[in-house]
Amino acid sequence: MATKQELTQTQGLTQTQRHRLTQQQMLQVKLLEMPLAELEENIRTEVDENPALEAYSRDDAMTGHDTDEGSADERQDNGDAEADDSFDDETATDTYGSDPDDMGNDDNTLPVYAPGTNSAVEPGSIYGAAASFYDKLREQIGETMLDEEQKYVAEFVVGSLDDDGLLRMSTDAICDELAIRHNIDVTPEQLEDIIRVIQTFTPAGVGARSLQECLLLQIARRPNSLMKKNLDELVRHHFDDLKNNHWDKIKAALLIDDEQADDIRKEIRKLNPKPGAAFSETESSNPQQITPDFIVETLDDGRVTFTINSGKIPGLKVAQSFVDMVDAYNQNKSAMSRREKEAMIYTKDKVEKARNYIEAVKQRRRTLRVTMAAIIEWQKKYFQEGDEADLKPMILKNIADKTGLDISTVSRVSNVKYAQTNWGTFPLRHFFSDGYTTDDGEELSTRKMKTVLKDIVADEDKASPLGDEAIAAEMARRGFPIARRTVAKYREQLGIPVARRRKK
Repeated sequence: MATKQELTQTQGLTQTQRHRLTQQQMLQVKLLEMPLAELEENIRTEVDENPALEAYSRDDAMTGHDTDEGSADERQDNGDAEADDSFDDETATDTYGSDPDDMGNDDNTLPVYAPGTNSAVEPGSIYGAAASFYDKLREQIGETMLDEEQKYVAEFVVGSLDDDGLLRMSTDAICDELAIRHNIDVTPEQLEDIIRVIQTFTPAGVGARSLQECLLLQIARRPNSLMKKNLDELVRHHFDDLKNNHWDKIKAALLIDDEQADDIRKEIRKLNPKPGAAFSETESSNPQQITPDFIVETLDDGRVTFTINSGKIPGLKVAQSFVDMVDAYNQNKSAMSRREKEAMIYTKDKVEKARNYIEAVKQRRRTLRVTMAAIIEWQKKYFQEGDEADLKPMILKNIADKTGLDISTVSRVSNVKYAQTNWGTFPLRHFFSDGYTTDDGEELSTRKMKTVLKDIVADEDKASPLGDEAIAAEMARRGFPIARRTVAKYREQLGIPVARRRKK
């Protein structure tokens, strides 16, 4: 006998915790990701718009204004490693592992910001890309209809993209990172919606989770046609045959002849498997002058020092006249008219904004200082010798762990900042490299292995080029024991074709 089932509806309460970024946190994030030239312009705009924020020259800073910087001798006497822009081996441990939020906070009634007077370095003409790949993506985020928190999540996703423009972090991993390190609760479904927005950006294919999705995103932007239909069918349902060059199977599946197959091949070659890399190449064809954010100097005795380039950034302070007005209002609250109360609210608001802006600029400087110091310590041998082969494996998490900063914060610093060294001027991303761990537990630099692989291919007999197995054997002989599939992966990343296509 069938049993009767009843459906009942109940109500319940579920408590969830959701963190929203404060205005001050958003301001700090905004200033941190600005390169020097953009920060200079932003400060000028802020001074013009807020009468309570006052700028003064560095010369004034040296003749009486309180600052968060002292002379080198004063800093040494006071043991204040935090306030020092320079780095050397003897004082490095005083800087690393410190949380910038706990360093140098001022509780003064009249906060002042003054860039270090020893940082006024006038670099020569250094040229590079007009804007980085990440800059352009962030500009496009600003043009979306996302709210402030969604834009923050979008920027986190953009900062997690590989150099080729693909997103290889899983959705769950990103949600966990946002929850643990940023107290931002985003569901996988909400994150997917934001990723889909990023996938509408230029260049086409950016934000894809795989090569297949990257190609499909590019195909989707084509006008409707039979070719678009065939390309979509091929990549969506016969991708393995495409990768393995099985065109006989493809022709049978798509019901096309040899001529149509050739046309499809030509169109497939127009698609870009690395949209981020191609975008960077396009931008670099339009060079502009780059102002380095860091000046790194290697001394004759092997010590490595650096200064933060302050450029034309003025000192900042709260205008004394506004502070006096606030004091006057506070002493006469009971007798104030309505108009005077409105004036008091306006004055207090401007003073608070000025103080918050000054603190955000200070926080930016502290974050840059500890990040660059950690990078130099990690890559000290490279900065001493200038040999790219000496760059050790280093990822964002390494520097985040060393400084106590969030990975996203280190990413923001490294994405758009440049360092002038004895060996040239480089984006901070240049000093980061993945690592490969051998069976013996030795960690090798991916960058160094790619350099060796290129040398092997350059020296090979072009009449009988080496296959991946032979390259792997030669790399092992040179001290880089990696698998054949790893050789194939690095070869593809370097744009080196397979052996039969290198034969001459």
